[in-house]
Amino acid sequence: MTSFQNKKPVIAIDGTASSGKGTLAKKLSKSTGFDYLDSGLLYRVYAYEFLKRSKDLSKIENITIDFSMFNSLDKLSIKNLRSEEISKAASLIAKNTNVRKSLINIQRKIADHPKGGKGSVIDGRDITSVIIPKAEIKFYVDANIKIRAKRRQDQLKMPNEKLENKEGEALLSRERARKEESWSNLEKMQDSKQQVTGVITGRVKGGYAVDIEGALAFLPGSQVDLKPIKDISPLLNKPQPMVILKMDKFRGNIVVSRRALLEESRKADRSKLLSDISEGDKLKGVIKNITDYGVFVDLGGLDGLIHVTDLSWERVNHPSEKFDVGQEIEVIVTKYDKDNNRISLGLKQLTEDPWKNVEETYKVGGKIKSKISSLADYGAFVEIEKGVEGLIHSSEMSWVNKNINPSSFLSVGDEVEVMILEIDNSKRRISLGLKQCSENPWKIFAETNKKGDLLEGKIKNITDFGLFVELTEDLDGLIHLSDISWDDSGEESIKKFKLNDLVKFKILEIDLEKERVSLGIKQLTKDSSKTDKSLGKIVTGVITEIDKDKIQVLFDEDKKGVIKKSNLAKLKSEQNTDRFAVKEKIDAKVVKKANKDGFYELSVKDLEIQEEKEALKEYGSSSSGASIGEIIGAALEEDKKKDTVKPKDEKK
Repeated sequence: MTSFQNKKPVIAIDGTASSGKGTLAKKLSKSTGFDYLDSGLLYRVYAYEFLKRSKDLSKIENITIDFSMFNSLDKLSIKNLRSEEISKAASLIAKNTNVRKSLINIQRKIADHPKGGKGSVIDGRDITSVIIPKAEIKFYVDANIKIRAKRRQDQLKMPNEKLENKEGEALLSRERARKEESWSNLEKMQDSKQQVTGVITGRVKGGYAVDIEGALAFLPGSQVDLKPIKDISPLLNKPQPMVILKMDKFRGNIVVSRRALLEESRKADRSKLLSDISEGDKLKGVIKNITDYGVFVDLGGLDGLIHVTDLSWERVNHPSEKFDVGQEIEVIVTKYDKDNNRISLGLKQLTEDPWKNVEETYKVGGKIKSKISSLADYGAFVEIEKGVEGLIHSSEMSWVNKNINPSSFLSVGDEVEVMILEIDNSKRRISLGLKQCSENPWKIFAETNKKGDLLEGKIKNITDFGLFVELTEDLDGLIHLSDISWDDSGEESIKKFKLNDLVKFKILEIDLEKERVSLGIKQLTKDSSKTDKSLGKIVTGVITEIDKDKIQVLFDEDKKGVIKKSNLAKLKSEQNTDRFAVKEKIDAKVVKKANKDGFYELSVKDLEIQEEKEALKEYGSSSSGASIGEIIGAALEEDKKKDTVKPKDEKK
């Protein structure tokens, strides 16, 4: 035997696909002690490395070759190099001229420098003619076309299964035999349209994995049930009847359906159910789906809905709190739409309505003790008895805190004593009061104080409309802007005060119904306006001077007055001095006595407010719903009627 280049012999084996080249090469390698190289595996190794970095096979044409990966032949021991994905990528890589040229050089290098030092056995396409044409020994292997096809089929069916041992001998597999038998049985069952029993083992892309007698099948998500199921956990790892929709032994694919069987069963059950059902019937069913608005129940061929309001006489925040998918329950048919085959079901109707005797059991004004069942932004719900709740509105929680947050005042589970304020059985509402079960501090204050009393207290709050002053530990009273000073405007007089100032005041009014006390500071002194007859008087003045901030007028022949821009009108949009002209007449109210320069302060705004109050007093109230415009209009109409009606003497 002559040597090759480095004096190490090479055995080259060529032949058709699946002809047994690899088997022969492995046996020769074992018998000679030569190194073995599967040249085709080099392309698969490169494909494996490429797919680790990118799944885009279109980039193969532009790949950069890093042949350092082949410095170690350990890569050749990588499992699963015969997968369909790698095979496809390897075929494309083999068409790349640069890759092919470089890998041929690698094969020659390996043949020239065998790791074991004795020689090498290399198999693959074009080995003897292109890659190593000078090999000392060359083989060309072929086999019957049917044998080759069967071998190839087996390789594709079970790409991850080892078919030969390291000596190249065929392996026998008990597991493989079992799978073959399982496949054969399943094919027969498919042909005869028999049911199979499968176990859903877990979720996969697009559906679920199913174990059928040891064979792995695919259950599409759309084939699980008649309607989409959000939670499949109740069906996992439990034997389920199914039918086989599709089998592809070559690719190892089995597609099954659970829905197809359910549809067949449903048709038969549905026909029977529709012929017998009527409103008021009691039926048994299984909960198949839970939503925010209710529970769907499978009655055996037909689904019915229990609306959330018909689940229980008690408050149900969400159906999932009380029910589970797969739970068997008894229901009553509340409504049956034959035209659309829709069934409305009820569960609470199976028990007596707890509201039936509410008005007999509980009376308005009575007090009861119970627990807070839930909280809302507007109040707290109290469970009076099972299935009967009452509401404590936030306004009925405290005598002194009007804008109370229920959650800061009460907690779920708190036991409270409440008073029944109102019962509306038609609307299933009971209004409760918490504050009514404690002493009313406003009533206590009214019993110990009266209108006209002089008191002293700290300023607790300063607002745009007045001062809130401490009356007791729990109660505050209001000093309105208009009740601070006789001489100064409210806006100016309030600036003289600050928080926690101690002030003296007079009680002007105690209103128990509205829970408020009106106070005054100016009432502690005499009204200085009484010494000047002009103060508070309605006058007609002549405009003498106009600038951007005020208007000067002359009234009562010789008295000077000034109207500030802010007092020209009640509406801010009309407070413009350019609306007026010199020598024009204007009506206003005298609001301040003359200053050191002899100018009285006048106000058109105060006059409008006064006229509005007088109209309200005579023709309506602020709570009547009528606007001031409507009230004034009515007043003018009334005056017109008075002018047109003549006395009886005149008619004669």
